Amino acid sequence: MTAEMTDPSSEVSKMTILEHLTELRQRLIKAVLALLIGTVVSLAFTQQFLTLLIRPMGANHPIALRPTESIMVYFKVALICGLVLAMPVIVYQLIRFILPGLTDDEKKYLKVVIPGAAGLFALGVAFASFIMIPFAINYLQSFLADIITPTFSIDNYISFVTTLMFWVGIIFETPLIIAFLARVGLVTPQVLSAYRRYAIVLIAVIAAVITPTPDPVNMALVMVPLLVLYEVGVILAKILYKPRMMAGSDV
Repeated sequence: MTAEMTDPSSEVSKMTILEHLTELRQRLIKAVLALLIGTVVSLAFTQQFLTLLIRPMGANHPIALRPTESIMVYFKVALICGLVLAMPVIVYQLIRFILPGLTDDEKKYLKVVIPGAAGLFALGVAFASFIMIPFAINYLQSFLADIITPTFSIDNYISFVTTLMFWVGIIFETPLIIAFLARVGLVTPQVLSAYRRYAIVLIAVIAAVITPTPDPVNMALVMVPLLVLYEVGVILAKILYKPRMMAGSDV
């Protein structure tokens, strides 16, 4: 008996482009519905979270420049909270579309990957909220403060902090992504270790891009956790790595 007869991916490979697009649409719809539900639930505590985000500004309260600006900001914050709540569903739909031919053993690991993805994204959002943003806002408010009064629009301020939280949350998924790809045999621990120096350079570039200020302290606040996350991913890859069976090979 060949692996093609038992491997679910053999059926997936026979799907037409139209069938792939149909599946993509169905999974996008499910992800969007999860995001909408999460956003509606988040409306219950959006004001408290918004107060937390504004706290680093101290006595310099933000201002609204347009009549609808406060409302738009309120729903923007609710959306980022809804994204955190909906992350398990979004990650599940993404994985099942990218890797539809999972074996039963690989599907079992989704029970760990899904809540883990939500937890790491929430951890990244919390890291940005409680560590990165206070340092960044303090630096930005003090820069040229003797000649410039640091008064921020609430829309610009929330756009700044929510964008930062989103990308930091995504980056915090690194160890889980590495571990899952190693488990399904798409990457190996040897490759991860061999390319560590390139990973360090890439992490430095990412830290420089997403760091909101040019000072090295804030860049280090981003770079050090990313290096730790990569090393955690390498360790998990060594534990979970499993060569992926190729179609047509004997079992």
